[in-house]
Amino acid sequence: MSTEDSRFQRAIERIDAANAQDPSRAIFGGRELPSELFYAQRMSTWLDRLEPTASEALRLAVRCQHLMRWVIPRSQYPMTRPGYHQWRTRLGAFHAEQAGEILREVGYDDAFIARVQSLIRKERLKADPETQTLEDAACLVFLEIDYVDFARRHEEAKVVEILRKTWRKMSDRGHAAALELAGGLPEAEQGLIEKALAAK
Repeated sequence: MSTEDSRFQRAIERIDAANAQDPSRAIFGGRELPSELFYAQRMSTWLDRLEPTASEALRLAVRCQHLMRWVIPRSQYPMTRPGYHQWRTRLGAFHAEQAGEILREVGYDDAFIARVQSLIRKERLKADPETQTLEDAACLVFLEIDYVDFARRHEEAKVVEILRKTWRKMSDRGHAAALELAGGLPEAEQGLIEKALAAK
């Protein structure tokens, strides 16, 4: 294993160890894992499908997308739309900060760390192809592991609105993957996706 490969592996191990501290649990395919560790692994899986030759910076950024997210719960901010956006902005900065600490500890230089942090904060979405790929992966993970439960807990109009917003954030490649994924969803949730796309 080269020095670069070893450094990348050490970074992944530290990122996963941090996310393994999540007190909440996710069950998927019969496996139970700390929720954010599971999320990070699914992000990497989708990146591998979308961009098998992804750069090292992008591979690390997707793994850090929700790094230690439970530390800043939604309840710390007003339960309003502005409060939600404040929470999301703070989370993006927090994930980038935590990632920077880990990457610096394992030997990455400042320029590389800055690139990973820019991707984590989703800067220049639509203009930066790597940021767009990360966003596609995040949208696909939502559709894969959160969407059905979300749809069953909220009114149809809200679900359709969220689906439309999600669709607008994705690339054509992301759309194709999402439609393929949707084909395996329950009929009711497939129907909501069809309504969202018809109304976009």
